[in-house]
Amino acid sequence: MKQSALTVPFVDLSWQHQPIQDDIQSALTAILNQGDFVMGQAVKQFESAFAEASGTQYGIGVGCGTDAIALGLTACGIGEGDEVLLPANTFVATLIGVLRSGATPIFVDCDRETALIDLTAAEAAITSRTRAIVPVHLYGQMVSPNELKTLATKHSLLIFEDAAQAHLAERDGIRAGAIGTAAAFSFYPSKNLGALGDGGMVLTQQALVAQTLRSLRNYGAVRKYFHTEPGGTNSRLDTLQAAVLKIKLPLLLGWNQARNRIAQHYDRQLFALKEFGISPIRNQSGTGHAYHLYVIRVTIDCPVDRTALQLTLQQRQIQTGIHYPVPCHLQPAFQFLNYLPGSFPVSETLSQEILSLPMYPGMTLEQADWVVSAISDAIHQSPILEKTAALH
Repeated sequence: MKQSALTVPFVDLSWQHQPIQDDIQSALTAILNQGDFVMGQAVKQFESAFAEASGTQYGIGVGCGTDAIALGLTACGIGEGDEVLLPANTFVATLIGVLRSGATPIFVDCDRETALIDLTAAEAAITSRTRAIVPVHLYGQMVSPNELKTLATKHSLLIFEDAAQAHLAERDGIRAGAIGTAAAFSFYPSKNLGALGDGGMVLTQQALVAQTLRSLRNYGAVRKYFHTEPGGTNSRLDTLQAAVLKIKLPLLLGWNQARNRIAQHYDRQLFALKEFGISPIRNQSGTGHAYHLYVIRVTIDCPVDRTALQLTLQQRQIQTGIHYPVPCHLQPAFQFLNYLPGSFPVSETLSQEILSLPMYPGMTLEQADWVVSAISDAIHQSPILEKTAALH
């Protein structure tokens, strides 16, 4: 294949589904024949399998990742009057989940190198009303379990993980979802472990939390027509989706390892561009990083700005993304929280620098090289760099 003919999609799910297409078809046909579309056998099987793979006791499937956060916090006893710490640098679902629980979200800035929540800033934000912290395992990298546990123990905080991007990620010998009281996962199709539509799960070590969640997701009912939880809703993981996820789960670690290999290759190839202001988000987890996303910073030292770089990549048939262009505290819908520009300078700076490069297990090293080559060409052909070279 000639390099000039390469195209690099941001995510390509076709390579993933084609080898297991027959297995998926057989599983879906079995459900059609059984007719157990809601809370069927496949749901229980997948809940148990994912909990075990993640090193936890209980898994409770729900309709989506946002519900996993909202219902999970509620099941943990978090609600009105409680303050919950969360990073400003996260997808809005984290914030919406906290708000839906009735708690008050308290934003915290992030670390510039890892983009993860700054635990020193989190400690400084603790008040007498702070009940919980929601660490977001961003881009597939976990917040340090040891540091989280130390902070939580010192201040009697409940740890509720947002692990929507960190399926089977690992750090300090602990899997995502096994650090604190409970954790939320999303199975949106593009996730490392993705369904064929929406889906989510809460993992927990505590039987009472699991029992409460089973009621909350099913109209607050512990059994049919007997409702004990006033905050109940209809948020159940579909049997069809659970069946697909159960087929994919045994393949997930291999897929994560493939992502990690691509990321390591990116790191090596991009090292030469560090002097030109291209800085990959730092990996502090080694091979435990699940690399849902591979993100670079296009810093102020780069001779080409992020918009121009993204356009150049697009012209070379390379798809990219920005996760996320507007921090949660500056979103128009949440102005009532009374945060202003400048409140979290690191998160705000990162939102203007970050660029997500193509990343998926079926991606080739040749494709990764093509991406890096395009970035390098954009930099070296920039008018600023050419002018500087001419002066010397």
